[in-house]
Amino acid sequence: MLASDLDRILIVENAAYPIPWTRQNFSDCLKAKNDGLVFYSGEHILGHSIVSYVLDEAHLLNVCIDPRYWGKGLGRFYLRHLIARAQEQSCQMFFLEVRASNSTAIHLYHSEGFNEVGIRKAYYPSDAGREDAILMTLDLSVYGCP
Repeated sequence: MLASDLDRILIVENAAYPIPWTRQNFSDCLKAKNDGLVFYSGEHILGHSIVSYVLDEAHLLNVCIDPRYWGKGLGRFYLRHLIARAQEQSCQMFFLEVRASNSTAIHLYHSEGFNEVGIRKAYYPSDAGREDAILMTLDLSVYGCP
């Protein structure tokens, strides 16, 4: 992911989420040297992600698939790619937060072996104020694609 990608990334991000990340959120992550990936088909952005690697842990900070491609298996494909990338970085654990209301993503994460390990109260902004996040982890030392 490059700063020059951000205009097109923000189009996808804004289409996918009611409260999307801002240009500044992405810029800050890139400046912090987090791993930003863009998932392309030709010149079209299908999705994007930001992962932070610290020691032997990967933390998924943002992941997004263009809503025009939801329900086609791209989320699972991309998640498996991110997991494999974390394993290549010698990570042992993969962490993420997901909105408590995002049942589709929660189901995907469970089906890939993630476990719920906690709740972050009022973690996400929402139209109603704040929303809880479910903290999930995947033990990469025993992971194999289900």
